Amino acid sequence: MDDAGSNKQRQATRVFKKSSPNGKITVYLGKRDFVDHISHVDPIDGVVLIDPEYVKDRKVFGHVLAAFRYGREDLDVLGLTFRKDLYLAAEQIFPPTSTVKRPLTRLQERLVRKLGPSAHPFYFELPPHCPASVTLQPAPGDTGKPCGVDYELKAFVADSQDDKPHKRNSVRLAIRKIMYAPSKQGEQPSVEVSKEFMMSPNKLYLEASLDKELYYHGENIAVNVHIANNSNRSVKRIKVSVRQFADICLFSTAQYKCTVAEAESEEGCPVGPGFTLSKVFTLTPLLANNKDKWGLALDGQLKHEDTNLASSTLIADPAQRENLGIIVQYKVKVKLCLGPLGGELSAELPFILMHPKPEEEPRAPDQPHATPDHDLIQLDPPPDENGQEQDDDIIFEDFARLRLKGADADA
Repeated sequence: MDDAGSNKQRQATRVFKKSSPNGKITVYLGKRDFVDHISHVDPIDGVVLIDPEYVKDRKVFGHVLAAFRYGREDLDVLGLTFRKDLYLAAEQIFPPTSTVKRPLTRLQERLVRKLGPSAHPFYFELPPHCPASVTLQPAPGDTGKPCGVDYELKAFVADSQDDKPHKRNSVRLAIRKIMYAPSKQGEQPSVEVSKEFMMSPNKLYLEASLDKELYYHGENIAVNVHIANNSNRSVKRIKVSVRQFADICLFSTAQYKCTVAEAESEEGCPVGPGFTLSKVFTLTPLLANNKDKWGLALDGQLKHEDTNLASSTLIADPAQRENLGIIVQYKVKVKLCLGPLGGELSAELPFILMHPKPEEEPRAPDQPHATPDHDLIQLDPPPDENGQEQDDDIIFEDFARLRLKGADADA
C-alpha cells in the first residue's frame, strides 16, 4: 500500500493556491518562477475559483504588477510612497470579455474539470525587456519588505478595473521572473594594460585573463595574472577582487559597487626591474561571505528560501536599459600596488554569473510521460489500468510568499 501511495504522490500535479481573506475567490497557479528567454517570457496561466452568489453582477479582474521598492514602507510620509509601480498585464477574468476564446492550457483543462464551472481561466503574457526579480540586502535590524524589484499577481472583485481593491476580496501572490545562463560560452575575457614612469626607459606590463566568461553560482573563478616589469619600479603586492555593479535605473541611473570576493598576495614580490611573475588566483563569490553588506543585489526570494548573489543581467537591446529596473554586472579587478611613490596599475575583466538551465531528463521508453523531479508540475501522469488519465490526481499546496519579521500580515 505504501509503495502504491508514494507512486501516486509522484504522479500528481502540484498546484499552488491562495484564497482571499473572506474565502470567496481562490487563485490556482502551477508555478511561481517564470523564465525569461530574452525573446519571450513564460506565460502566467492558472484559474480563479469564484463564489457566484458573492460576486453576483460584479466582475473579477486580474493583473500582474512589477513594483520597484526603493525605500522602507514605514518612512512613507504625506502620501508619498517609496515605490514605482509598473503594470505589465491586466485583464477581466470574469465574466470573460474576449470574443475569441483562447485554448486552455493542459493545466487549466485539468483544474476546470476538477473545480467545476465556477473556475475561470486567466492567461497573462509579460512584455519583453521587463526587469528581473532582484532584492537589495537589507541592513541588520531592518524590518518590512526589502528594497528591490518584485512581482505580484493579483485577483480581485470590483465593479470596474479602476476601483481600489478591498483586502477582504482580493488575492495577492508573489511570483518571480528569472533568467538562466545561455547554453554557449562567450569569448574568454583577457586584458593587457601598461604604465609608464618618469625617468624609466620602459613600461610595466600587466596581463590578466579568466579561464572562461560564464560561471555558475558557487563556482570557483580562476584569474591568471602575468607581470612583466620593464620599468625601474617594483611591484610590492597584488590584489584581486570580484566586484558587483548594480545600476539602479529608476528616475536617473545610479551605480553601486560592492566587493564580494577578494584575495591579496605578496608571494613572489617584490617584482623588481627586469623580472616577471605569473600567478593564478582562485576566488569564489558567495552570499554566505557577504551577509553583512547592506545594499548588495540578490536574486529575488520566495517564502523562506535561501537565495544567492543576484545573477548577471543579460541585455538584448541596450535601448531598453531603463526598463530593466536593476542591472547587475560582475567584474574581476586586478591591482598591482607599487608603493607610495609608484602608485598602482589595475585592470578589469567582465564576466557573467548565473544559474545553469535545468536539464531535462531523457524519457524512458516504458514511461512516455515521465517528467524531471525538479519541475513543480507534472502535467501528464500515466493512464490507469483502464487507460483513463488520472486527471483528478492533483495536490493543492498553500501559496506563501516571503515573510520577513515585522512584515505586513497580508503579504
